Amino acid sequence: MAEPDRAVGPARAAAASAAAGCVLAGTVAVIVAVVAGPGPGLTGYVSEAGVADSAYAPTYRIGVFALAAALLLLAAALPAALRLAAALLGAGSGFTLLSAVVTCSTGCPLPPFEAATVADLVHGGSSIAGVAAVVFAMLALAWSPATTPAVRRISALGGALALPLSGAIALAMLIAGRGGLVGGLERVLLAVTFGWGLAAATALGLRRDPAVTKRSTDGNRAL
Repeated sequence: MAEPDRAVGPARAAAASAAAGCVLAGTVAVIVAVVAGPGPGLTGYVSEAGVADSAYAPTYRIGVFALAAALLLLAAALPAALRLAAALLGAGSGFTLLSAVVTCSTGCPLPPFEAATVADLVHGGSSIAGVAAVVFAMLALAWSPATTPAVRRISALGGALALPLSGAIALAMLIAGRGGLVGGLERVLLAVTFGWGLAAATALGLRRDPAVTKRSTDGNRAL
C-alpha cells in the first residue's frame, strides 16, 4: 500500500506559519480585552469583552478576526488527503467570524436561565459551533492515517482535553447557568483550542517537502 502524501510544500508551509502568527496575535488581543475590559471576571463569558459598550470591544473583535483567519489558514495548510479536517476548520473559521460580527448584549445571556435576544442566540450559537468544529477537526486529524505523526499527537492530546471540557461546559450551562464554573471551564477550553492551533500550525510550518528540500540543497551545492 502506498504511503499517504504527507509532504507540506512551500505554499502550505507559509500558510501554516501565517496561521501560527494569527493565533498568537488573536490570543494576545483577546486576553488583553478580557483582562483589561470591564467584564465580570471569571464569572462571565469571554464574549462579554466584545459587547458594544466596552472600550476594549474593538480589540476583542480584532483578536477574534485573527483567530478566524488562523483557522482558515490552517485548513489551507493541510494536505489534500485531510479534506474532512480542512472542511471542519473552514466551518470553524466561518462560525468564529460570525461570532465577531454579531455581538451579544450585556452579560451575553443564554437560555435556559436567561432571556436572550436574537443577536445573543446568533452570537452564542456561532461561538459554540465554531469551537465544536475545531474540536471535531482535532479528532479527525488524530484518527486520519494521512496526518503527520507530530500533528496526530498534538491533535490526540488536544481532543482528549477538549472533548470532556466541552461536555462539562454543556452540562454546567444546562444545570447551573452562567457563573464561575462555566466561566472557568470556558477559559480552559479556549486555552486548549488556542494552544492546539498554535502547536499544529507550528508543526505543519516546520514540515518540509523532501523534494523541495533536495532541490534547494542541490542548488546550493551547484553554487
